[in-house]
Amino acid sequence: MADSLQSYARRGVHGRTVETLGHRVLSGQIPEGATLNIGALRGELGVSLTALREALKVLVAKGMVDARQRRGTFVRPRTDWNLLDADVLRWQFGDGCGTAADGALLHSLGEVRSIVEPAAARLAAIRRTDTDLEALQTALTAMQEQAGSEHTLMAGQAFHRAVLAATHNELLIRMHPVVAADVAHRAHLAHDAHPLDVNLMSRFRAVLEAVREQDPDAAEHAMRRLLGERAHESGTADAPYA
Repeated sequence: MADSLQSYARRGVHGRTVETLGHRVLSGQIPEGATLNIGALRGELGVSLTALREALKVLVAKGMVDARQRRGTFVRPRTDWNLLDADVLRWQFGDGCGTAADGALLHSLGEVRSIVEPAAARLAAIRRTDTDLEALQTALTAMQEQAGSEHTLMAGQAFHRAVLAATHNELLIRMHPVVAADVAHRAHLAHDAHPLDVNLMSRFRAVLEAVREQDPDAAEHAMRRLLGERAHESGTADAPYA
């Protein structure tokens, strides 16, 4: 995973507690509307009340849980969750949560990408700087040199991040966690180690060249070709890192 999707579990007791609770809510082990037994959770997880409360604050901020007098701490309806949050996306897909909503959300992610990224490529072609081109080229070179590895996945995510960054639109740039989660999950479906074929690399290169030439129509078209109709499909083994 890219840094923006880094596991909370690497951040000590607090992080591991957040990860555990997040997974349980996303998987439905703690269902919507359920009231959490704070005392039982403390004992099961072996954490202090302070650590547990701090972890719950993270989930409160993500819209997943809430606390009220007389009711206690409870899981909010899924419609209230911040599904675009990087951690929520990772819990849903990156760590193999396996919830029933995986397929529906993956389909939604594909639709979002098919709407956002071609438009972002068009804007990138208009606004790109030399620094943006350098970032795109670096990511493309990394994909070519490290094909079939975890580094290829990270390079693919970096390429899409660079396209968003080249728009110089701070809201579009913040769409990166959505794109990164979709790329990572599709790579997982393709068993991660699928080498990049020549045709796919040519599609990445076409995006870069159109942005370099400041041709917005060509950039949009190239991005649509890169994403392909796979944005709405689950069979992605032919192009796991796009």
